[in-house]
Amino acid sequence: MTKKVKIAPSILAADFLRLGDEIRKVEDAGAEIIHFDVMDAHFVPNLSLGVGILESVRKATSLYLDVHLMMDNAHKYLKTFADAGADGITVHLEIYPEPDEVLDAIGSLGKDRGLSINPDMPVERLSGKVGKVDRLLLMSVYPGFGGQKFIPESLDRLRAIRSLLDREGRAEADLEIDGGVSTANAAAIIDAGADTLVAGTGVFRADDPVAAVRELRSGR
Repeated sequence: MTKKVKIAPSILAADFLRLGDEIRKVEDAGAEIIHFDVMDAHFVPNLSLGVGILESVRKATSLYLDVHLMMDNAHKYLKTFADAGADGITVHLEIYPEPDEVLDAIGSLGKDRGLSINPDMPVERLSGKVGKVDRLLLMSVYPGFGGQKFIPESLDRLRAIRSLLDREGRAEADLEIDGGVSTANAAAIIDAGADTLVAGTGVFRADDPVAAVRELRSGR
């Protein structure tokens, strides 16, 4: 199944002194999603972005807000982030190895259900765990800090995940990738099966965001 490629600029790369302008910039550039990373300084070695910022972003845009909870107690905050404006909420298989309950909780809030894995999590661990996902997020760097280099093995992992989603009846689920995505590797990433590309500095700090989004989406 061929799906339109969607671009999800990561708000972490925005200039927070000019947040409203930054959001309008990526809207005008044609991005469909804003990716919103929440880090707890425990599950990942950084601390970032709380509910108040999400509420501000929600007021500034009608774009889809893709909230990625890199937290070891994400289940306690699902309603909080849902009420603040999330359209989809993603949690980690590393924290929720049996994810049905937390995915059900996200769905009960009327939000898209996302599940993510880090680079060192075997893809096989997803087997039997994707029946309720609307989005599968593959980390192609170790989460915590921006500006890292794309891990090349992520391409094979994308292919394996796409095959698994197809086999397990979730072909319609989005396959998102986050980490080191650029115009230099976008074509290979899309060819491997990703349909949602998270990119930070490559869009927010591009001299020409319109061109950056177009090149990422087309892979050239």
